[in-house]
Amino acid sequence: MASPGKKAFALRIDPVLWAEVERLAAAELRSVNAQVEMLLREALRARLGDAAMARLARRKPAPG
Repeated sequence: MASPGKKAFALRIDPVLWAEVERLAAAELRSVNAQVEMLLREALRARLGDAAMARLARRKPAPG
């Protein structure tokens, strides 16, 4: 079950890539879900920069 305020969605992913995410999550003592979220945040920060991430953090998420 999704946490309140978080969007749930289905993700189709290559099994080899999924296995690597699982391995990394276990090594960093995270759930796979938390690992995927952390990797997405890292990727957005790399693309958008810290200032843009700060702006996103201040925005209210769209309902849905």
